[in-house]
Amino acid sequence: FDNGRIVYTNHIRGWPSTHGEITRQSHLKMNVTCQMEPDSVSQILFVVENGGNSSITGSGRYNTSMAFYKTGGFYEQVTDVPYKVVLNQDLYVQVDLRRGDSSLILFLDTCVASPSPFEFDTRPYYLVRNGCGVDSTYRPISSGTQSRARFSFKAFQFLRGTDSVYLQCKVLICPASDSNSRCRRGCSRRVARELKSEHESQTLVVGPIQLKDSEKEKEGPEKQKEA
Repeated sequence: FDNGRIVYTNHIRGWPSTHGEITRQSHLKMNVTCQMEPDSVSQILFVVENGGNSSITGSGRYNTSMAFYKTGGFYEQVTDVPYKVVLNQDLYVQVDLRRGDSSLILFLDTCVASPSPFEFDTRPYYLVRNGCGVDSTYRPISSGTQSRARFSFKAFQFLRGTDSVYLQCKVLICPASDSNSRCRRGCSRRVARELKSEHESQTLVVGPIQLKDSEKEKEGPEKQKEA
């Protein structure tokens, strides 16, 4: 101990390899001293789990809407329920994301009409299927290029049933940057593509469409003759 310090000393000596009892080379002699301070600092680590740095994962669906418009300019939306039309009247439909997003595009995959808003399998009438027009009056205006899809078709009615017509459409939502997405590929005759999509899909229903009273009066005498 030297003035409160702990001192370690040692001596190291060394000679080169030689033979016999003599050498003509100097040898090594080293005095080693190590002074240890009386105080010390220790360090250890611990980690605090911060409750404010947590992760939350959830799922949701895009908010889409479908509506009729009065003209092909798509300026004025139809708000009448039911929507009264005449046979062969041009009907204009728009499906869009409620909040437009330039990084997404919307593709019209399938549209089917039915006399009931709850049953689209028993008596389906397809306007569009797998992105391909089925009805002869169906006219695509835009699909798969923007965050909305637009099309038109001519009004019709179902035989042997209610005067109402409901329209159900399935749309796909894809990244605009994906040039090989289902939205970009357009019409596909392969039904297998309809079964499962790698992109978000949504199904919407709009209606009812009904004939105006003047149209019903025209049909009255004909139906009586058939009876």
